[in-house]
Amino acid sequence: MKKIVSILVIIITVFSCKNKVEKIGAITTNEEQAYQETYRPQFHFSPQEKWMNDPNGLVYNEGIYHLFYQYYPNDIVWGPMHWGHATSEDMLHWQHKPIALYPDEHGLIFSGSAVVDKNNTSGFGEEGKTPLVAIYTYHLMEGEKAGRNDFQTQGIAYSLDNGDTWVKYEGNPVIGNEDIRDFRDPKVFWHEESESWILALVAGDHAKFYKSVNLKDWNHISDFGKEEGAHGGVWECPDLFPLKVDGTGEVKWVLIISINPGAPNGGSGTQYFIGDFDGTTFTTNQKETKWLDWGTDNYAGVTYNNTPNNERIFIGWMSNWTYARDTPTEKWRSAMTVPRNLTLAKIADDYVLKNYPLESIEELVVSGEEQPLKIASKTKLTLENKNLHQAQISFTTSSKDFSLKLGNGLEEYVLLIFDTDNKQIVLDRTKSGKTNFQEDFGKTAQKMPIDNLLDGEFEVKILMDWSSMELFVNKGQHVMTSQLFPTENYTNLTIENTSESEIELKRFSLREIKSVW
Repeated sequence: MKKIVSILVIIITVFSCKNKVEKIGAITTNEEQAYQETYRPQFHFSPQEKWMNDPNGLVYNEGIYHLFYQYYPNDIVWGPMHWGHATSEDMLHWQHKPIALYPDEHGLIFSGSAVVDKNNTSGFGEEGKTPLVAIYTYHLMEGEKAGRNDFQTQGIAYSLDNGDTWVKYEGNPVIGNEDIRDFRDPKVFWHEESESWILALVAGDHAKFYKSVNLKDWNHISDFGKEEGAHGGVWECPDLFPLKVDGTGEVKWVLIISINPGAPNGGSGTQYFIGDFDGTTFTTNQKETKWLDWGTDNYAGVTYNNTPNNERIFIGWMSNWTYARDTPTEKWRSAMTVPRNLTLAKIADDYVLKNYPLESIEELVVSGEEQPLKIASKTKLTLENKNLHQAQISFTTSSKDFSLKLGNGLEEYVLLIFDTDNKQIVLDRTKSGKTNFQEDFGKTAQKMPIDNLLDGEFEVKILMDWSSMELFVNKGQHVMTSQLFPTENYTNLTIENTSESEIELKRFSLREIKSVW
């Protein structure tokens, strides 16, 4: 007879601050307020209203982190693209700014990047003011509708007031199109060794690299990727940068490429390559495809230019083109991932790109006790917490046969399974709440291999917001990001030991994360 599972229920008291609005099912009990709408993220960036997708123009300048993004101001579905704009001093709290770039006679404003032209190589600087220069894709709808292939070109604009207002270059486009249908998403950086600007963009199934000394005149220098990496869909949103390997003096170059479709769990995803760049050509010995995030909801991510401590800070669009237009929000649609620090490690003779939340997010985490949790073989432990929908769950363990189930009173739940036998972590949202808005959203569980998870103790961090889960294992060695739309907030966490022996979760904590809005 199957062993009866014992359940220990621990009630965790949730204290409410004075005048704090109680949230029921992510809806306020009084008149609905800004950033209190159903499913509205509380510590992730989302636009005040309407549609958003790719992060663009990530750059730091004069104490300000700029976040530009693909934006359609007239609807919550994709439409004629603009560059939305927000700024932050701490990467936690964001100030919404006016739209930065509008469509013009050259086309819609698709994805791109921004740089600080410190040496005024462009000549845009005036009266000692350092220009910010944005580099972006023009998408001419008339050309696409006419059946042409040259409807995407690259343009630039500049700002002399740290991004508040922009002037488009009268000589646009600065890179024309030689009959390439998917020709977009320029990412630019200053290459010190060659004293030139390097631009990476994508051309359907591969990346192209260009060089310039003034951000206006560009020469094509090399290609990469026709025979490398995943090719289940169109390549998008490249990013190329150097990183020092942790604990060594070795420097390798990282090339990030988003792809849609063709991700390991369906739809959109982001792959990466580790190699070398000599100022002209990127090369790699990498044979297998590597994924930055195995969840379904981290796409089109790129990194910041000109960070104050040379950190490589990454933000991704927390959605998937398979169902992005259908998610059950009404005033706005989609959010960004939390900002993450990218680092490069060498594990078992293999280069691994880690991505992990910035330390600053701990400023939002309410203080609380850490405690060890010991769970007997084939036993469950249930913790109840009304704040589970806006929380950080963290612990360390050496056990790899257990599950975490976050659920509510409607028997909706999301399940994380650590599975040694199959060497994988499973994220199952098939019964997580609202899933029928699109047939693929809750169709199958998401799986992430953990073959290279080293023996011994490892760390787990889970960030739960009103409509998302971000899982980080071993300081970002394994990552899964997933949207969730429960009908009511999750209020209980059940940890099940599926192994034949007792397990221990050390330094376990479940703590509220304060809203940034």
